[in-house]
Amino acid sequence: MRCRVAAPREVTYSGTDRHDGSTTLGGYSREYIVHDQFTYPLPTGLDPAAAAPLLCAGITVWEPLQALGVGPGSRVAVAGLGGLGHLAVKLAVALGADTTVISRSTDKTNDARRLGAHDLIVSTDERQMTASRNRFDVVIDTIAVPHDIDPYLRLVALDGTLSHLGHLGPVTVQTTDLLVGRKKLSSAGSGGRPATTAMLEFCAKHNVTADVELVPSKHINETLERLERNDVRYRFVLDMSDLS
Repeated sequence: MRCRVAAPREVTYSGTDRHDGSTTLGGYSREYIVHDQFTYPLPTGLDPAAAAPLLCAGITVWEPLQALGVGPGSRVAVAGLGGLGHLAVKLAVALGADTTVISRSTDKTNDARRLGAHDLIVSTDERQMTASRNRFDVVIDTIAVPHDIDPYLRLVALDGTLSHLGHLGPVTVQTTDLLVGRKKLSSAGSGGRPATTAMLEFCAKHNVTADVELVPSKHINETLERLERNDVRYRFVLDMSDLS
């Protein structure tokens, strides 16, 4: 599971609580007490398990889509069709954007179509990438491993933006690729309470949830092994009700 952080060490797991200095333990409990300022009402119609990833992956992609004004008529590409990417596709489509998936192969073509994408570009196909130069108003990069962002920046149209979300590490960019076309490189924050509330309401209205596999918590070790093999479409959610 991926989470955005507000400041160094203020993380969900093995961080330092900003108030009492204790070690943060996350939510691996059957029951726990939380301040009401850190909770959200679940809108009617949203399945709790399928909505859970919205509070991390969902808000991560929702924030740039909102900040960049994505709506009807927008041309959006999503690079990487994983936990973040599949929600970026669903949200962009629900916002009315013409949405394209960028993937390393055609293996996820059917999934891209099922999620509502209108097209798929194979990033390893130089001809397809060249034909799509300067095509998109917004490119949401959800690729989780180190990679060259220049090929994706070249897909951005005049005054467009590449939002780099997946790999939380250093990147190298050719300034000329920004200069030519007045392109912008951005990322995203953690959304905050008003944005998260708005996202949940939007998702309830448009029936947007994560594609999840609900797993009993007693199978956590097996689940982590599958996660390491990337054997998940597209989020695992732990059912903690089997804890004593």
